[in-house]
Amino acid sequence: MDAKDKKAKFNRVVLKLSGEALQGNKGFGISQEYLNSLSLVIKKIADMNIELGIVIGGGNFWRGRDASSFGMKQAQADQVGMMATLMNSLALQGVLERDGLQVRVLSAVPVPSITESYIRRKAIRHLEKKRIVIFACGTGSPFFSTDTAAALRAAEIGAEVVLKATNVDYVYSDDPSKNPNAKKYSKILFTEVLTKNLKVMDSTAVSLCRDNSIPIVVFSMKKLDNLINVFVHDNIGTLITDELA
Repeated sequence: MDAKDKKAKFNRVVLKLSGEALQGNKGFGISQEYLNSLSLVIKKIADMNIELGIVIGGGNFWRGRDASSFGMKQAQADQVGMMATLMNSLALQGVLERDGLQVRVLSAVPVPSITESYIRRKAIRHLEKKRIVIFACGTGSPFFSTDTAAALRAAEIGAEVVLKATNVDYVYSDDPSKNPNAKKYSKILFTEVLTKNLKVMDSTAVSLCRDNSIPIVVFSMKKLDNLINVFVHDNIGTLITDELA
């Protein structure tokens, strides 16, 4: 069945992608092969008439938390990371537009000669016109992760869910690569994620989603087909929510 014939569970979502995912099999930067494959999958999602916002990390170029090892202040290191997310956002926009999609990059840090600045009403209008919106530069402030940016943008635009793409297929009670007895969760409460300090998203992002009743789905991007399946199947990844039905 073609993607456009599938009935999606969500109408408006924020997809959180890691910068490292764009590396593909490379150790740094952007894999053109992976970016091409990702673009084709996102095109299938667009064919399902979903209003899609995307937040991308910058870890394939820069990780702010590592900068302290050579004496840089955290605030400045985070600003460098914001520029890394902008590079990733523009690269993804380029291949998506090449493949026939309408895409807008909205930056939390004003870069008027390159892209639009983030304005909530403008973002919503782009989504209503079925344009893909990529939110760049995180929240625009240091000390906040791109996970938190995804949660914040989801709350601002009225998204139904945050889709957190990771390297693991579910949320676990411990690192499954180190502890074979780690418990796998198909559903879990926000409060349990926070009290058990489960490392799926940072606590600020989880709290923000909890306070705004925005569920999170954590799923693996090792298979790009999961990015389509998460919209139409209930057994993909872990649902983090405020009630277990």
